Amino acid sequence: MSVKTASVPVALRVSAVILAGVLLWLITAFQFFYSPPQAIPQRTDAIVVLGGLSSERLPVAEDLRKKLDIPVLVVSTTGLAGNIEGDTLCRADSDDPDLMCFRPTPLNTRGEAKALSELIAQNGWESVTVVTSEYHLIRAGTLIRQCTSAEIHMVGSQPDLSAGAWLDRFVVETGGLIDAWVDPECRST
Repeated sequence: MSVKTASVPVALRVSAVILAGVLLWLITAFQFFYSPPQAIPQRTDAIVVLGGLSSERLPVAEDLRKKLDIPVLVVSTTGLAGNIEGDTLCRADSDDPDLMCFRPTPLNTRGEAKALSELIAQNGWESVTVVTSEYHLIRAGTLIRQCTSAEIHMVGSQPDLSAGAWLDRFVVETGGLIDAWVDPECRST
């Protein structure tokens, strides 16, 4: 009498592989975007606040600037609703010699990386601290480092997001990071 072995249906195997892939991506996304590695804050030539969510990012930059005696605050302006605090600061303190404001072209992280590399070169900065939301650290740091040989210290602010918003950030940042790897903003520094 022969024992018949049950074969696992192909659809079940494919589903298991897809589920394993999604779980692996979620674990990786959690590490890259929810709990990314960050620089230990230290004194640099300037501190930069990337555009967007300035109500979350600007206080972190201002606090670090004060604690570490960083001479220059650089703010990316966008004119968009999520950057009201940064845009207002730039309009209100336009005569402050220790405040530099720039509007990137295009109005995205790639534009900020390119504009920041030009500011670094123009001012002879050797090190810069960049503040952005934690989920944005890896992608923004990748793009900025592609455009400059200056030492870049990435520091994250902590966003208050729902689980659904975090999942959205995981998807957006995964796509953006892959794009930054495949199509670098600056081919050479």
